[in-house]
Amino acid sequence: MDIYTTIDSPLGEILLAGDGTALTRVSFGVAASGAGARSGRGREPAAFAEAERQLGEYFAGERTSFDLPLGPRGTAFQERVWAELAELPYGTTISYGALAARVGAPADRIRAVGAAVGANPLLVLLPCHRVVAADGALTGYAGGLERKHALLTLEGVLQPQLWSTL
Repeated sequence: MDIYTTIDSPLGEILLAGDGTALTRVSFGVAASGAGARSGRGREPAAFAEAERQLGEYFAGERTSFDLPLGPRGTAFQERVWAELAELPYGTTISYGALAARVGAPADRIRAVGAAVGANPLLVLLPCHRVVAADGALTGYAGGLERKHALLTLEGVLQPQLWSTL
């Protein structure tokens, strides 16, 4: 049985889920009671203390990488893309096309790479927020574009907005 908890962050509630050994899901804006009840998961906040600590340090600007056991579940292609996401340095961005090249996908498979990025189950930890359009525009993010902008601002890639809708 999978376990879960939720934590507060500057960008809203974050759901942390795992199999007891590794994190399998990190997502924004998921109601804790509904997510646990629908999936049959057991709520175990203590199991995620280290993840909560490291995410807190990241949001405080004190951490640039994570050292947590991760267990994303996907197709072989998705897992190849997610492994490449894990290699993206803090404070940088990459285009979907460049990411496709890094995973050895032909140019006509950029949309498949984008779909794999969009299916990333470990937001923030596998930093899909660092993937942008070829012209640098912010496109698609499962946590919402405001959060993507906020994460890239935290990492020093973008300038802060004067307002926020979060």
